[in-house]
Amino acid sequence: MRARKDAPGRVLRGSLSTTRRGDAFVRPDDGGTDVFVPAGRISTAMDGDRVAVRIDRRPRARNPEGTVIDVLERARSTVVGTYHRRKRVSFVVPLDQRLQREVLIAGAREVVADDGDVVVVRLTGFGSSSGRARPTGTIERVLGPLDDPGVDVLAVAHGFDLSLEFSDEILAAGEKAAAAGTRDQGAARIDRTDLLVFTIDPADAKDHDDALSIEEGERGHVEVGIHIADVSHFVTHGGAVDMEARARGTSVYLVDRTIPMLPPVLSSDVCSLIADVPRLALSLFVELDGEGRVRERRYERTLIRCRHGLSYEDAQDVLDGKRLITPQLDEALRRLDDFARKIRSARHGRGALDLDIPEAKVILDADGNPVDIQRRDRRESHRLIEDFMILANEVVASDLVARDLAGLFRVHEPPSPDKAEELRDALAPLGLDVPRRRALKPADIQRVLEAPRGPEAHVLVSTLVLRTLAKARYDVENLGHFGLASTGYTHFTSPIRRYPDLLVHRVLAAAFVGGTPPADLDAEMLAAIAATSSQREQAADEAERATVALKKVEFMERHLGDEFDGRVSGVATFGVFVTLEEYFVDGLLHVRALEDDYYRFSPRDYALIGERKGRRYRLGDRIRVQVARVDKEARHIDFVQSGRGGEQI
Repeated sequence: MRARKDAPGRVLRGSLSTTRRGDAFVRPDDGGTDVFVPAGRISTAMDGDRVAVRIDRRPRARNPEGTVIDVLERARSTVVGTYHRRKRVSFVVPLDQRLQREVLIAGAREVVADDGDVVVVRLTGFGSSSGRARPTGTIERVLGPLDDPGVDVLAVAHGFDLSLEFSDEILAAGEKAAAAGTRDQGAARIDRTDLLVFTIDPADAKDHDDALSIEEGERGHVEVGIHIADVSHFVTHGGAVDMEARARGTSVYLVDRTIPMLPPVLSSDVCSLIADVPRLALSLFVELDGEGRVRERRYERTLIRCRHGLSYEDAQDVLDGKRLITPQLDEALRRLDDFARKIRSARHGRGALDLDIPEAKVILDADGNPVDIQRRDRRESHRLIEDFMILANEVVASDLVARDLAGLFRVHEPPSPDKAEELRDALAPLGLDVPRRRALKPADIQRVLEAPRGPEAHVLVSTLVLRTLAKARYDVENLGHFGLASTGYTHFTSPIRRYPDLLVHRVLAAAFVGGTPPADLDAEMLAAIAATSSQREQAADEAERATVALKKVEFMERHLGDEFDGRVSGVATFGVFVTLEEYFVDGLLHVRALEDDYYRFSPRDYALIGERKGRRYRLGDRIRVQVARVDKEARHIDFVQSGRGGEQI
């Protein structure tokens, strides 16, 4: 009988995530069950570090418990926090509550920061495993008081080690690349300025990667052009701009600013597919039959001119019949929408997941203060663009595989058996069953997503599913994409803002439209780029969520004492998480605030249950709460109950 991977005595490697209480969980590299690490056994590890953890014991019906025995890779070299000066010592308290330990500051007498300022600390030591010696560091930058305009977002950006500015050298290299690429468009460029090409983007978009066109063909077929900014024409492999983009990995979209991957002269100007300006593109033309199936495809390096730059709202108004732009454009939009629905239906038929989870959009005033929080609606105009971009990425992936080309794939692996079991436990109280099979299929989860009725139920179940699924990442191997039920997927459609797309463009251009492939693009380099791109993408996503959370807390500060309707979106031993219906804001209703009974967490029911009265707090329950406390530094909101809870959806 084979021993379990998480049996006592085994050593696993994985990523460590700390909690606000000081404990931690290690997510194993092999996707197995998370290992719980009590606060006293974390050694010198910090949140995000890659560690080796020894399994000490495996309590029944709980996560295995272990001890960190080695830190394999540090996730950070800097910490952002609040500076405090005392008579004999100065220290910084990290703003990220998951980092826990204060950092002692060397050379405190020379520090120019005032007590209470937010500062960036360069770590020089990580303390001792016993916890007696604290981490040490030197102050690298003073950001100012947390309440000063913009300091809060700057603190988050520095906390995730985001490069906020380009050096003079990179800016100059960007200008040079823009000028050279504009002068020489390349001999293989095909003039397609006669096509009716247009973009559909957010109204406040700063860059435009992709555009569409559609022309009628024979036998009910159409030819759809998916035109992507030809960034690889401007950015030379291995050059200064390319290396900077590779290090950044992605553009970052914070709540109040965009941090581009490429210098602005490229990202917002010469590479961006701006309306009424000739632009260079790498175009994928797909011939679709009447059912939306791809019959033929070809690649061209093109010169295009977008006739229209539409917002999602503009396109949606045309699709809804509320607006007319031009007869040709209106008809093109309707035809594209018709084929997008067919493509989507085929994808759904193979089991692709539709995790339609609404996102929050924070509205800021001129000073960066939050004045409203709205839900981002996902409408048919969004789906139209999404469907054709997914199609393009799948077509490109299939061509990479067919030609055995060295590129990067966007992979999404299926849930591990342990994660599948966690999902079953979470969904059981809602009356939803996940099949007990060795390896879950996308269609298994798709059926669960479609089982509940009503938008609130779908959002709730989608959220639970998302927590179970692995994170998508980049890999040199084509491991498939579970969420899309796709045998092969890559990223091709956003080279202005994602480095893997830029790399794939170079490979495609060399293979299909002429050009020289990068000579040093071997397996080792590709693997390194895949790892860096995945890490930078995760940091960018977390930073974006953190800045949104920050502004949510700031917004709710003015609503202290106000009451709102919400739904239980999470249940834990220490309380329930509630999402407000009006503002799409999450907060915690702690068990200490439930004064009518003594509540215990029931794993079987996935609920908090009162011992005397038997009242339950379950996922999906309606509840009315009052905003009791906000903590901007911790990005945390506490609720107390106001009135009785409602029914479960």
